[in-house]
Amino acid sequence: MNFPAELKYTKDHEWLKAIDETTALVGITDFAQSELGDLVFINLPQEGDEVTADESFCDVESVKAVSDVMSPCTGVIAEVNTELEDEPQLLNEDPYGAWIAKVKDISAYGELMTADEYEALVQK
Repeated sequence: MNFPAELKYTKDHEWLKAIDETTALVGITDFAQSELGDLVFINLPQEGDEVTADESFCDVESVKAVSDVMSPCTGVIAEVNTELEDEPQLLNEDPYGAWIAKVKDISAYGELMTADEYEALVQK
């Protein structure tokens, strides 16, 4: 498992990478993609959608199940990674490179963990 130190993590297995004080990239963790199995579809949010910390903002479908992706912050979707529409498996291949959405105008964060804290959580 990979836990990049520069990212923040949620208990729901999403990651957040701050771009500046009010903008961040969001995706799912290496642990999440390994637990889900091969991803076959992603229901992406739309640019301009408002997202709320700890609430679902999109979902991913694997060969095992459909799972909600929870937002680690409150803000507005500035951009989505449209590559994932045709290639959702990119989340399996490179979970920290294949971000799902860029969120701007961030006004609040959910409960975020450091890489060490998240690694301890998933090892339980």
